[in-house]
Amino acid sequence: MKMTARGSIAALMTCMAAAGGAAPAAADSVPVSVPLDAVKTTLGVDTPRVGTGVPVPVVGAPEVRHHRGDLLPTPVVPSLPVGTELGRTLVSTPVPNLLGDPATDSEGSLTSPATDLMARTPGVVLGAPLTMPDGNNSGIPDLTTPKLGLTAPELTGAPSALLGLG
Repeated sequence: MKMTARGSIAALMTCMAAAGGAAPAAADSVPVSVPLDAVKTTLGVDTPRVGTGVPVPVVGAPEVRHHRGDLLPTPVVPSLPVGTELGRTLVSTPVPNLLGDPATDSEGSLTSPATDLMARTPGVVLGAPLTMPDGNNSGIPDLTTPKLGLTAPELTGAPSALLGLG
C-alpha cells in the first residue's frame, strides 16, 4: 500500500485524536523527608525538620485543530499540557529563647500546602506559502506570504505558604 503525504497527515491526526484530547490529571507527589540527623549528631544543635513532596509531572495529549481552508494543522508543533502536584512542604525548627525567657521556647514552622500546577509548552504556528486550490486559476494554488509564530506558554497554579509560631 502506498502512503501519500495527505494520507500520512490524516493518519497522524487520527493517532493524535485517539491519544485523547483532555488535559492531564494532576499526579500525586512523592513524599520526601530530608535527613539532617548527622548535622544534629555532629554539631550538637537542634536541626530543622524538612519534609516535602517531589512533583511527578504527567504529560497530556497534544491539542491540534485543522481549520477549513488551511493546508496545515494549527499549530504545526502542538503545545503539550503538563500537570503535576506541588507536594505539601513543612519546615519546622526549634526557636529557643525567643524573647530572652526560657518559657518562650517555641517551634517555628513554614508550611506550604499541596497545590495543583498546570503548564502548557509553547507551540509553533506555520502558514503555508500556498493557498487552497483556486477555481478561478484552473485549480492552481496562489502564492501567499508564509506565516510563522509561537503560541505563548502557560503556567497555572496557586501555591501559598503559611508562617507559624507555636
